[in-house]
Amino acid sequence: MVHFVGAGPGAADLITVRGQALLAAADVIIYAGSLVNPEHLKLAREGCRIYDSASMTLEEVIAVIKQAEAQGLTTVRLHTGDPSIYGAIREQMDLLAQAGICYDVTPGVSSFCGAAAALKAEYTLPDVSQTVIITRMAGRTPVPEKEEIAKLAAHEATMAIFLSTGLLEPLSAELMRGGYAADTPAAIVYKATWPEERVFYGTVETLPQIARENSITKTALILVGRFLGDSYQRSKLYDPSFTHEFREASETCK
Repeated sequence: MVHFVGAGPGAADLITVRGQALLAAADVIIYAGSLVNPEHLKLAREGCRIYDSASMTLEEVIAVIKQAEAQGLTTVRLHTGDPSIYGAIREQMDLLAQAGICYDVTPGVSSFCGAAAALKAEYTLPDVSQTVIITRMAGRTPVPEKEEIAKLAAHEATMAIFLSTGLLEPLSAELMRGGYAADTPAAIVYKATWPEERVFYGTVETLPQIARENSITKTALILVGRFLGDSYQRSKLYDPSFTHEFREASETCK
C-alpha cells in the first residue's frame, strides 16, 4: 500500500493526525527533501527506509515503491502542503494504477492557508472578494493560454501565486496589465509557518523591490488583493438583523 501524505505548510505540528500516524507506521518514506520540513522524519520508526526525492526522477521514485511492494512493505510518499496543489501526484498515481499498486491520499494544510494565518487575514471578505485564485507565473513550465496572469488579474479577486518569487518583475507587470491597480495591496510570505517565517507588505507595483531589499528569491508565496486592505462589509451570518435556519433576526433590528 502507498499513502500520499500532505506534510502541511512547514511547521512540524501542522501535519494532520492521520498523516502523522501513517508516517509513524511506514516501512518506507519518500519525501520531497527540498520542501518538506525534516522534523517530520523524526516520526519514522526504527528501521524505516527513507529516501529524499529531490534528486530522484519519477521513474526512480516508482522503482523504490515497486521494490517495497514486492517485499510487502508500506510506503508513505510525503509531499509538502497539500499534495493536490502543485504536487505532481497524478503522474505517480497513474503509474501505480498501471502496476496494480493500491494507494490513497491524505490531504494536508496548504501553504496558502499557512500564509493567510501568517498575515492574520481572511481571503474572502464580503463586498471585497469572494473568489481565491491559486495560480503561478509561467516559467520553464508553461501555463494554459487562458490562465495567463494578466487574464486572471482581470477579475481583481484574491490571488495566491505559487512558484513565482524569482519572476516578480514580469509578474508585477502582468498583474497591472491585467487589471490590478498599481497600489493594490500585496504581500510576500516567506516560508509560512516555519521558524524562519517572514512577512512583507507592499503593493503590486512594489513586489520586485520588496523581494530585492529582503533577499527573497524562493520558498515564498505572493498574495494579492484588496483583502489586505481595511474596508469590507460585515458578514450576514452573524448580523443580528439577518434571519437564517438557526436564528431569527432580533426584533429591534427588524
